[in-house]
Amino acid sequence: MNLTISQLLQCAEQFGTPLYVYNADYISYQYNILQHAFASHPTRFFYACKALTNISILKYVYQLGASLDCVSINEVKLGLYAGYDPKRILFTPNCVEFSEIQEAKELGVLINIDSISVLELFGNTYGDTYPVCIRINPHIEAGGNYKISTGHIDSKFGISIHQIRHIERIVKTTGLHVHGLHMHTGSEIKDIDVFLQALDVLFDMANRFTALDFLDLGSGFKVPYKAGDTGTDIHKLGEKVALAFKTFEQEYGRPLEAWFEPGKFLVSNAGYLLVNTNIIKQTTATVFAGINSGFNHLIRPMFYDAYHEILNVSHPDGPERIYTVVGNICETDTFAWDRVIPEIKEGDILCFKNAGAYGFEMSSNFNSRLKPAEVLVQNGVPKLIRKRQTFEDLLHNQVE
Repeated sequence: MNLTISQLLQCAEQFGTPLYVYNADYISYQYNILQHAFASHPTRFFYACKALTNISILKYVYQLGASLDCVSINEVKLGLYAGYDPKRILFTPNCVEFSEIQEAKELGVLINIDSISVLELFGNTYGDTYPVCIRINPHIEAGGNYKISTGHIDSKFGISIHQIRHIERIVKTTGLHVHGLHMHTGSEIKDIDVFLQALDVLFDMANRFTALDFLDLGSGFKVPYKAGDTGTDIHKLGEKVALAFKTFEQEYGRPLEAWFEPGKFLVSNAGYLLVNTNIIKQTTATVFAGINSGFNHLIRPMFYDAYHEILNVSHPDGPERIYTVVGNICETDTFAWDRVIPEIKEGDILCFKNAGAYGFEMSSNFNSRLKPAEVLVQNGVPKLIRKRQTFEDLLHNQVE
């Protein structure tokens, strides 16, 4: 299911480096896992496109049958451009201008509201003419890192569960039609009981609304990054979620769909970042492998302390040595300290694994460096899906 060393080398030779490469077959494999795991209850999957918004990826995920989760109006427009029906796009903004939400309404997409003020303004403006979802903050801290936990008490996301009386007053006063409830507690959740705990909160909230169509649990499925890592037990979660919904629906009196928003789960391990080794530099304490990239291309190790396995695809069977892998920008951009890697020589191609999510998507032009190209490998055939930037791109939109 993973791309082979020879395939990665072929991509590097054909398209140059730095280069993002995505494996379409792996994305399909992950989506099929979700479908099978939740087959016993009506469930919809909305690809969290903030992980990777390349149009070719959006179109491919659409062909698999997924809907789209968007967090900005431009992500919504990218989804529409890629061919998604508006009713297959869920817009969950945070701290945006109301005009952005109004634009989403005019485009006909599903809207998820996560603040009291916006909920009241939307209700006063549109009444019951346009159904909305409400994002709840369950005050559940989850995920492997505080930076990626979004359901804790100090999070900016969602409306606190303790403000339910205020929500009810707004709904009653404005006649607002609430057709769904949503929460997202964080990323990299290994313990499925976190999802079930959040679902219990949603069930309790759902009893206060009579015409819901769905409950959205967000996502946060943990994917393994290295040997020994464990991911979320998707099949066990599917079984327990289906049982919980079946039990609650008997009390609620109408069927409810379960919604999830997988992003990293679909694309993270489908992605690779290929780079060239510019220099091997030895100091009194460290051997540095300096590459033609930096946190301008992959910021996750510096921003989240994220782990990415690093392969020497030029010499995968060489004797193992210890390297500190660093970038080429004028900033501290250490990808890995004291990492054991087959011996690296200047000119070798290195590969960062699990680079499909929040890799290119969080890239920048820091130090006036160019963004890399992107390639999608489908049925073994690599296809360019984004050209490498040029110097002219740096000048574009600048006014002298």
